[in-house]
Amino acid sequence: MIQRRIGLELRALNNLIKRYFAFSAHNEEIERVTGNNGWIIGYLANHSDREIFQKDIEEHFTIARSTASKVLSLMERKGLIERLTVEHDARLKKIVLTDKAWKIREVMTKDADAMERTLMTGFSEAEIETLTSYIDRMKENISIAMEKK
Repeated sequence: MIQRRIGLELRALNNLIKRYFAFSAHNEEIERVTGNNGWIIGYLANHSDREIFQKDIEEHFTIARSTASKVLSLMERKGLIERLTVEHDARLKKIVLTDKAWKIREVMTKDADAMERTLMTGFSEAEIETLTSYIDRMKENISIAMEKK
């Protein structure tokens, strides 16, 4: 019997989700925003009630400082974000969405909601809660393993 590998299955699911968005009916409307840009736009929009800095992006998405810097610089060049100086520390730059990014966010939210409904078709609330708890536990296990390295 062939053993299914959870890591490979999750990667395959992630690839299918990326493909779903790549072939979205609104794809041209959102100017082919890359997956990472889309997730960052969503994060910034969901946390627009507070100041968000590059370090917050690094921690939330578990990415290296250099990766975050490159992604945010590209987003800035695309006109999706602005980095603004804060009064209490001139070295810090808070990251805010531009009007262009807010419009993209609106379209992305509709697509993401449709994708979530599709993913969860046939699942009960209890199954969704169980699945979510398993995913949380896997993320925690990986994080602990990475800290030990």
